[in-house]
Amino acid sequence: MGNGHRRQSATGGAAPQRVSAGTSKAQAVFRWIDAHRGLCAGTVDVVSWVSALILTTVVRYDAELGLVRWRLVGLLAVLAAALALGIGRKQGLYVGRWRFGSFDEMAALARTTLLVAVVLVGVSLVPGRRLPPIGVTLLGPVVALVLMGGARYLWRLAMERRMRPAARDAVRLIVFGAGETGTMIVTSLMRNPRGRYLPVALLDDDPAKRHREVLGVPVLGDRRDLARVARDLDARAVLVAAPSASGTVVRELVDLAEQADLAVNVLPSVGELVGGQVTVADIRPVVEADLLGRRAIDTDVNTIAGYLAGRRVLVTGAGGSIGSELCRQLHAFSPARLVMLDHDESALHDVQLSIEGRALLDTRNLVVADIRDRARLGEVFEEHRPEVVFHAAALKHLPLLELHPDEGVKTNVWGTQHVLEVSAEHGVERFVNISTDKAADPVSVLGYTKRISERLTATMAARTGRPYLSVRFGNVLGSRGSVVPSFRTQIESGGPVTVTDAEVTRFFMTIREAVQLVIQAGAIGKPGGVLILDMGEPVRIADLARTLIAASGKEVEIAYTGLRPGEKVHEQLVDGDEIAMCTAHPLILQASVPSVDLGEVHEALRRRGVTLAERLEQLARLATASASASRAAS
Repeated sequence: MGNGHRRQSATGGAAPQRVSAGTSKAQAVFRWIDAHRGLCAGTVDVVSWVSALILTTVVRYDAELGLVRWRLVGLLAVLAAALALGIGRKQGLYVGRWRFGSFDEMAALARTTLLVAVVLVGVSLVPGRRLPPIGVTLLGPVVALVLMGGARYLWRLAMERRMRPAARDAVRLIVFGAGETGTMIVTSLMRNPRGRYLPVALLDDDPAKRHREVLGVPVLGDRRDLARVARDLDARAVLVAAPSASGTVVRELVDLAEQADLAVNVLPSVGELVGGQVTVADIRPVVEADLLGRRAIDTDVNTIAGYLAGRRVLVTGAGGSIGSELCRQLHAFSPARLVMLDHDESALHDVQLSIEGRALLDTRNLVVADIRDRARLGEVFEEHRPEVVFHAAALKHLPLLELHPDEGVKTNVWGTQHVLEVSAEHGVERFVNISTDKAADPVSVLGYTKRISERLTATMAARTGRPYLSVRFGNVLGSRGSVVPSFRTQIESGGPVTVTDAEVTRFFMTIREAVQLVIQAGAIGKPGGVLILDMGEPVRIADLARTLIAASGKEVEIAYTGLRPGEKVHEQLVDGDEIAMCTAHPLILQASVPSVDLGEVHEALRRRGVTLAERLEQLARLATASASASRAAS
């Protein structure tokens, strides 16, 4: 899958810098000039004014030096130099106000020159015989400005060359993205003499940027030119400097880089950038989130704070992947109390540690309880009186639930029903049930039980008239048992990486953005509905596996094992009978979910001694029954 050794060397530490005696002397000269910048700039400007006035005078007299009144030229030069120094100091030219050769400094230099020119022209217009020709006073300041500006430009070029990484030690880098972020990172890299990377080319898919150049680094094509440019310039790495790039673009760049034997690094996504600024320290290797999409989520913080700040909030399944991230994000909205409930005490230890930086397990807000135990839930709700409930507790591993469907019923159906009933009894104002894309047109025990939990939530919403709702989304990266950590483990062990089917696709989202949207959905959702999160484009699992293998630099095979019972080739977020409507948030849709007859659910699922096939049939019927077939909940 490529040369792993080269890839590692391209991302490793920089080689030791070798400094020659000549380089040391040059650095000493630069340091002295930097320390005496005002003196040096003033000297350059005086020499420029004197030279400009002498040159324009000689030109004015057609190089007939005998006709030049040198004493008058000398007095004019002294006057111009004195004015330039005095006005320039007032303008900030000689006190280090701006970066040397910057636009602001050049603007101040132009203003100073204009004022000096006005005085010189005024002098030349005073009645008298032995005054400087007006052509000299008009042209001289122009020449002086060119000389002063040119000197500053040359000095800035010299400084920038001095600041560049050593060509023989730095990794030659291609930057994809010639926009604002790409410009910032190239500028930062080119001004870091001890940096690991030396930008040698930019690539961008926008034809309008085709002739752009940043500090001498040109745009040489689009992503399809990556291999050619890398070969021509002996590049060893590529940096994706396009924070808004889609997962498709990033995956394609990783594939192209693998073919060209280039190491791949990225900059943070838009949501990760602080203040819109990007630095060399932000460069990092590709992670799975980069392969899936790099979009910013706009959260209406005021709306969220309105239903969370100062409220008593309870989270079930608080120790799980989704539940723990929920707790961390909810904590930031300053609820009056955040009650974290889970049946796993070790998971509660971890979530308290992540939020508070300690894990003494000494607060009543950490609750060990099982949602299957309705009486215990009653005690918890009686003590804490939650006003908002996020229900994240569930059994979620599809293959295991196919083998043990009754366990899925106990947790995902009866557990959800217990939490709903206790919430209604204790006046919970808002209830958010965490569901899954498997609940849309379900074919598995996981999908059936989660679909029934959505219908139970809709039934309780109809009973109470309160915003009790469900939120549906697909796979989340980094959650326990998810595909990406499994792939990484298989790659580290030498493979093979197991994929069920070559055509299988799944929706993916990072835990952070999924929870962010869940909290937002809780603010805008209507009673009984299911909020559907925009997961972007589905990702082909085999492509994801190949990309992760390529990024590892290892030779690992992919083995196809076949679909397991209850698995689909392609998941969907919306049921075939559902109509998804827009909401106030562009990444959240809402659909209606039919209520369910609680008596029918109890009669069917409480029955013991049924076969596996009978249980699956019962679940399928309860999960997929239409709203018209459902009797009003009693």
